[in-house]
Amino acid sequence: MGVIETLIFTTAIAGVVGTGIGGLVGAMLQKDSNRIASILLSFAAGVMLSVVCFDLVTEAIETEVGVAVVIIAIALGVAIIYLLNYLIDLKTNPEVPHIDENHPKTADDLNELIHSDHYEQHHTNKDNKISLFIAGVVMASAIALHNVPEGMTIGAAYASDGGVLGSAAIVLAILIGLHNIPEGMAVSVPLIAGGMAKWKAVLITASSGIPTIIGALLGYLLGEIGPMGLALSLGFASGAMLYVVFGEILPQAILMYRSKLPAFSAIGGILVGLLIIFA
Repeated sequence: MGVIETLIFTTAIAGVVGTGIGGLVGAMLQKDSNRIASILLSFAAGVMLSVVCFDLVTEAIETEVGVAVVIIAIALGVAIIYLLNYLIDLKTNPEVPHIDENHPKTADDLNELIHSDHYEQHHTNKDNKISLFIAGVVMASAIALHNVPEGMTIGAAYASDGGVLGSAAIVLAILIGLHNIPEGMAVSVPLIAGGMAKWKAVLITASSGIPTIIGALLGYLLGEIGPMGLALSLGFASGAMLYVVFGEILPQAILMYRSKLPAFSAIGGILVGLLIIFA
């Protein structure tokens, strides 16, 4: 396979297959385990944090375009993903009854993180098909906001290794695939609970991982432009992932399972990440 084909194939496994497996598990169990999901998410977040801070950001600085450019790219990645998430939350949160002034300022369950609770609320209210369609688009957009930057980290890591599938890209692909399993469960469960056929729910859930491929292609193509493009790609993808990790995944993991275990799991993930990068 060529460079692009290899990248698409690898990212498809992480995004489409990972999310699809989660959808299949959700279809079989029709419930999720907050404890397992919390540990899995926090561990993956820890490893992602190691790879981003000790590999991708380092690679961006080594392009020698200037630390200021890298910092701006990281800040831009954080700002854009935050802003898009904020706009989605601003629209959807008032429509879900249990999200009020007493609710944590971040998602405390997977279905809130990807706004499947918003879709489920419209279905429960027996709203018209247009409302359900809009709720589905919102849910797809929320998933894309996580999957596109995740894919960009794979593509940027791939570009930094000169189009060779190096350890950083492989590790990120594996982690993103694992992270997508509980996310896939959160997509399929409300769809099936709403009366959708299991096979159709699993198929839709798997297709929600496609934005990961789009993100990987963006990250790689931008990184191939030259040192400036590579620094911008690595920096933006790193900033986006830092926001997803610190602004969403870790707070959500702790709220889902209120104990020290998510913290220890995240620390373990950081140490495993260091081992993978430098061993």
